[in-house]
Amino acid sequence: MAQRHVGEVLSRFESAGFTVVGCKMGVLTPALLREHYAHVASKPFYPEIEGFMSSRPVIMMALEGDNIVAKVRDLLGPTDSRKAAKGTIRGDFGTEMMKNVVHASDSDENAKIELARFFKAEELFNV
Repeated sequence: MAQRHVGEVLSRFESAGFTVVGCKMGVLTPALLREHYAHVASKPFYPEIEGFMSSRPVIMMALEGDNIVAKVRDLLGPTDSRKAAKGTIRGDFGTEMMKNVVHASDSDENAKIELARFFKAEELFNV
């Protein structure tokens, strides 16, 4: 958002055939981030993640499409933006390993958990 890539990122998702079924802007609280990143919250690098993720509002999106988790992750590229190929979202817009322009679920199971964490049922509009 700070680099003004929201429209381009959204366009790439839609161009890839995904449907946006939820979208909103908000600030992620330390408590919400600790819950979301519980699997790494005890790691020495976690404070950097929390600091970055709570430093500005974020856009939260729910996408729908065939094989969505794998296809979105391919579109994003690897977590370390420095290793992401040009043409991927992270490769084109990311600058560091810990500061990514986009987060994505890593499994269908986690996608369901994360959708429930960030969206109320009435904020999702399946078409």
